[in-house]
Amino acid sequence: MAARQSAPQEVTAWRPAVPGVTEVFHAHFTEYAYPMHVHDAWTLLIVDDGAVRYDLERHEHGTPGDTVSLLPPHVPHNGSPATAGGFRKRVVYLDGTLLGEDLIGAAVDGPDLRDPLLRRRVGQLHSALARPGDELEAESRLTLIGERLRGLLRPRLVTERPERPPGPALARSLRELLDERVADGLALEEAARLLHAHPAHLVRAFSGAYGIAPHQYLMSRRVGRARRLLLDGVPPGETATTTGFYDQAHLTRHFRKLVGVTPGRYRDSAGPNASPSAGARSLT
Repeated sequence: MAARQSAPQEVTAWRPAVPGVTEVFHAHFTEYAYPMHVHDAWTLLIVDDGAVRYDLERHEHGTPGDTVSLLPPHVPHNGSPATAGGFRKRVVYLDGTLLGEDLIGAAVDGPDLRDPLLRRRVGQLHSALARPGDELEAESRLTLIGERLRGLLRPRLVTERPERPPGPALARSLRELLDERVADGLALEEAARLLHAHPAHLVRAFSGAYGIAPHQYLMSRRVGRARRLLLDGVPPGETATTTGFYDQAHLTRHFRKLVGVTPGRYRDSAGPNASPSAGARSLT
């Protein structure tokens, strides 16, 4: 009798240019079981299909689809499929800048977090991490995830100083910074340092004041510049690099989302003899 052949495994891993993220790891495992091991980073895990069972500090845990699991650094754990078809997971490994060592004990006691908002935000983070050029969006989503995790892990910590409510002056200062860096871009960490504010507070202040997240504002400014260049006859590829997009595909994705057509179709709609202003009025 021939030996049963193991099902192929699917793995994708990369290191994005996002502060605090050491690695992104997507995998589909059908039979593979992890032995006991440790990481030197925080492991933020969601499971899209199937389920994982694992041991952490001699206690058994599981990851149904509505759970976000947070495994602390340097604490041994294993992992194996808990369902017949294996599991499909997405993992972000985080360095110590987002979560401090003081939270390790709380994560060991309760690593599986059933929080719909957190689960949705982690999924949105993975979507942003998979798109080159959307690093500001990923950084913004990550800082809100960090704030949510700290709130869930330290529910009884009443001595912590409450954060200031979002302020219009701070939001205006961030908008001015973004306006100065439309093409070059601005990392959230740098903005927080320049404005002397916590990154999460910055995102909330801006979103509360303008009804749009900082990364959405920046992309809309870039698309606005791209519209003008396209109607001047600049090719989409050159327009993408000039306005700060990662590449033409990055421009096309955001342009279609905000304008409803591709950059090439938008440029062609003005006609060969139409003036830039006339073309812009016809589709604005």
